[in-house]
Amino acid sequence: MDFRDHIRVISDFPKEGISYKDITTLLKNGEMYRAAIDALVEKIKPWKPDVIVGPEARGFLFGAPVAYALGIGFVPVRKPGKLPSKTINETYALEYGFDTLEVHADAIAPGQRVVVVDDLLATGGTMLATANLMKKVGADVIGMGFLIELSFLNGREKLANYPVFSLAEY
Repeated sequence: MDFRDHIRVISDFPKEGISYKDITTLLKNGEMYRAAIDALVEKIKPWKPDVIVGPEARGFLFGAPVAYALGIGFVPVRKPGKLPSKTINETYALEYGFDTLEVHADAIAPGQRVVVVDDLLATGGTMLATANLMKKVGADVIGMGFLIELSFLNGREKLANYPVFSLAEY
């Protein structure tokens, strides 16, 4: 199944020269959304994770249903100030500046096997920061799964220490 047939590509959004991959066309189609979740589950299940981690916000759209299907927990990774209890954070460099991610300090027990799930792998910066955040809480990141990969941005290179897969490549 080619998931690219169900992802709308919008030229020059959000700015000129960008080719935006709009997943709302896949999400609104129940059959395709289910197929994407099922495909993610099929690839992740052999890794036998203890928990699925999803970065804000679209990682929630794929990570939570994958966790549900596997019968395991889901842990959100959020932007600063969104979590109500004690957090651990990771700051990372962007093209122009920095960003920070947070997770509850007690969300994952040391040694738990974690798979990170998100909608898109681009440059790999957010995913590497998420992996580093998981290391800080003592988790073992055993893999990463994505709906879409923008392979021309070489995000896999930053994630060379982790098994990575995607369902649709551009």
